[in-house]
This record gives sequence, structure tokens and C-alpha cells, in this order.
Amino acid sequence: MKRIILILLLIFVVSGCSAVRIDTTSIDNILNVILTKDNKLFNQIGPGYKYYLPGGVSFIDSDDLNDILYCNGTYYYLYIDAINYYYQTNVESINANNSYYYKLIKEDDGFKYSGYLNITLNDGLYYIEFVYNYAKIEAIVNKSQLNDTILNASYILSTIKYNRDIVNLMLKEDYFVNKTGKYDDYVTKDNTEKFVLEKEDES
Repeated sequence: MKRIILILLLIFVVSGCSAVRIDTTSIDNILNVILTKDNKLFNQIGPGYKYYLPGGVSFIDSDDLNDILYCNGTYYYLYIDAINYYYQTNVESINANNSYYYKLIKEDDGFKYSGYLNITLNDGLYYIEFVYNYAKIEAIVNKSQLNDTILNASYILSTIKYNRDIVNLMLKEDYFVNKTGKYDDYVTKDNTEKFVLEKEDES
């Protein structure tokens, strides 16, 4: 019996199975670990894209390329930017002078895609605007949920995979015609105040 246990332990050690331990007390560390991994997992599929939802995060609803997710009392708003993916448009820089935290994510620094994480503090709530891999997640959280939300968002954004053929077909069939207003509402900075007020009304 002891010999069987030793053999099993030896197989486990030799096979190289190991868990990656992430220091979730540091936002920089979360980004550096998750966004540089080559993670091919997925469990959620949309029109022209798929991605991985970590444990504890639930899919609530989808409106075209806008998905609503939920975790531990917090809604995540995921926007899939299929147009910028198709044209491989570079991420525009933002004014981060009033940010609680800001990080520009650059491919030159070892990341797979460019983007940014911007967190602003308003009346004790943290507004997260996370752009990466031609997608964006927005959420409003309290301080105790901040790092866990960044961790979940990092997994979601880093695992998004696009189907270029389907995106191309959507563009040819004018899928995006008359949807500009919806997309603009989702991505403009002017809506941050409205977003915060809606969150406060829910609580």
C-alpha cells in the first residue's frame, strides 16, 4: 500500500502539476500574472467571440455585444469591441490625472494585447474601467471587492477569443448598422457619473 502511494506521489511530482499562486493584494501582480498567461479555457459563447467566466461569476444577460455578468453583489458590464478587433485599432490613451489607480498595458512590456486599467474613486465607491483584448469591463465596487473584481475581469478579458470569419460576416451583413449609439453610450467617459448614480440607486 505504501509503495502505491509513493508511486502516485512520484507520478504527480514528475508530471509537473502545479498551481499558480497569485498575490491578490497587489493589482500590479494580478495583471502581470493573469494577462501574460496563455489561457485557452472558455465556457461562454457569443456572436463571434468566446471567453472564460471564473467560478463565482454568473452570466445574466446579453444585448448584442454587451454582456451583463454578476458576482458577489456586483454587476460587471462587458463590452465586446468587434469592430476595433476586426480593424486592429490601437487603444486610445485617456486622461488619468484624477485616477485612484491607472496602468497602461503595452505589448512591449510582455502583455499579449494593449489596453489600460483605470480606477476612479467617487463617494467611497471604485469605478473600474478595464480595457484589454478589444473588450472592456466596467464595474462599481467597494474597496473590499476591488482586487477580486480585477482578478475576475483579468481572467475574462484575457481569455476572449474572436472568430474573425464570423466578425467579418457580421460586418458584411451590416450587423453594426444603427447600433453606434448603443456602443457610444457604453464606452464614453461622460457616462461615469450616470453609472455611479444608477449603482447608488440600486443599493
